[in-house]
Amino acid sequence: MTKKEELYRNIMCVTFSAAVSVVCAGEVGNVQLKGYLGKRLDSMIERHVVGTDVDYITAPFLEKTERRFRWQTEFWGKYMHSAMPYLSYRFSPRLKADVDRGVERMLASQEECGYIGNYPDELRCGDGWDVWGMKYTMMGLLHYYDYTKSEKALAACRRLCDYLIAEIGPGGRRGRELWQTGNWSGYASSSVLEPVMWLYRRTKEVRFLDFATYIVKGMTEPSKGPRLLDLALKGVSVADRNEKDYDSGRKWAYVCKYGRSKAYEMMSCYQGFLEYYEVTGRKDLFEAAIKTGEDIIKEEVNLAGGSASSEAWFHGARKQHLPYWRLQETCVTTTWMRFCEKLLDITGDPKWADQIERTFYNAYLAAMKADGSEFAGYTPLSGNRWHGQHHCYMHTDCCTANGPRGFLCFLKKFFRAKGNAVEFNFYASALAKGELSDGRKVAFDMYSLYPRMDMARIVSHTESVGVVPLRLRIPAWSANTVVKLNGQALAGVKSGTYFVVEHEWRLGDIIEIKFDMPVVTHELDHSVAFTRGPVLLARDSRFADGDLTEPLRRGDLGKGHLIECFAPVRTPSDDIWMAFSATLAIGSHHENPEAALKTTVNFCDYASAGNTWTRDNYYRTWFPVEYGHDE
Repeated sequence: MTKKEELYRNIMCVTFSAAVSVVCAGEVGNVQLKGYLGKRLDSMIERHVVGTDVDYITAPFLEKTERRFRWQTEFWGKYMHSAMPYLSYRFSPRLKADVDRGVERMLASQEECGYIGNYPDELRCGDGWDVWGMKYTMMGLLHYYDYTKSEKALAACRRLCDYLIAEIGPGGRRGRELWQTGNWSGYASSSVLEPVMWLYRRTKEVRFLDFATYIVKGMTEPSKGPRLLDLALKGVSVADRNEKDYDSGRKWAYVCKYGRSKAYEMMSCYQGFLEYYEVTGRKDLFEAAIKTGEDIIKEEVNLAGGSASSEAWFHGARKQHLPYWRLQETCVTTTWMRFCEKLLDITGDPKWADQIERTFYNAYLAAMKADGSEFAGYTPLSGNRWHGQHHCYMHTDCCTANGPRGFLCFLKKFFRAKGNAVEFNFYASALAKGELSDGRKVAFDMYSLYPRMDMARIVSHTESVGVVPLRLRIPAWSANTVVKLNGQALAGVKSGTYFVVEHEWRLGDIIEIKFDMPVVTHELDHSVAFTRGPVLLARDSRFADGDLTEPLRRGDLGKGHLIECFAPVRTPSDDIWMAFSATLAIGSHHENPEAALKTTVNFCDYASAGNTWTRDNYYRTWFPVEYGHDE
């Protein structure tokens, strides 16, 4: 049996618990967020997604004048990734007209050879971001197809993929392999694997699976290529995978050929691996993705759920107390959420939902402007917030284009029906409904001020459907969670797991959840930070309560200690979501009776800190702890 025959036999034989990754047009609309998060989402949809000028972001495809290897052809595909689901969440005639017109313009730009992009022929499929742009164009067309069943969009995507195969597939016209194009050891171009697999799943045309297999070979075998398999299975940390001749200080090191630490593109490749694994059953690719995700949690993700400095891995978890530049790129934040979303789909392990939650409530919401109109490019842990770049001589950038996709991860995994059970992964005021695999319909109403408050209340709008297991994610940080059904406490609740309530639901049945939310200290090299539940706390200059850099006294704090001196208080203004007062030993002059007294200062949630986006509004999350003479 040939390898190809064996591969296709495995495809026919392997079954998976994870559903095929074809977007269901109703899945986002099955949850309607209310309260604070509902307002944030509504503002972002109206001011950002609906507010996008589709003629502006599709113009480069019609002009085809890019000679400096830029990436403006990613903007339309990212827009479509959020625009189509949000249409099902809250229909907008304007948005529907815009996406239709945008697709018409994209189809009009397609050349006879199948190419859709903005590079002249002699520069295509080479250096720069041309293949990367085609990846996002394929994604945009497939998102449109999923919601409209437009055969024209699907045909255009087929032709574009066929163009890629003819140019840089096996024996392609360009005389180079796909992984040899673009930057970062082929990461960017190789991440096209994800939409190639989407296309195969929708068409079942074998040539697209053959192309995907060819891409995977380039991602795993060449010694100068991405090496996404062997380095992961050997346990090489993501920050340590650069080629030996990579020089981070060299001019143009940012886009050099042999660097492998670019966070966004690396995770995008592993998303492609997971798509390929679901179809072919190649367990080694799945294991590489899992090991990489776990390494990112251990070595890179900070207390805000963000990561990367200047968009690259850097062992950031152990350095998060230091003022590294260009911290927490929003593209990295959003892609980390998408990576975790896919891992949650396949594994069912709630630790990936824990990661989405932490990132969403901190790094993600912090990057979003208060009115929802744009996203910051970078979001430091201390400093201030500001606008992102102007990329490719346009009034937009990769992070603003990517931002709305992050909210989708939270929304899509908030509530879902899995087989004949239903599952809540997150907690907020919302209406949720779903249909089980056997056709039974369920609905619930959740009321919660979580994570500002430590409780959630779920009321059944379901009746006459028999027993339906309800799975509740119990966060890993909540050591002593209490779950009640109609006032009776239930046994067996354990942190870091799903707690299952087996019940024949009736209208008005009530689930109450009380989370364990102490403030916890985190220490790194004579610096300390504080978290409460999934939320990182920050001091903000708007409180006007002293020097944010004044040290805390040694000996009064410890790593992992539970701090009882924090209390929730009323927020001073509408632009701060959560506020807490804390009485802490701050300042070095404790030899004086007055100065030795503790000081009451104020904290807010990290997402609210600095959210005026003005230079006089600054904040801090890590605070110095004084040294002694013997240290």
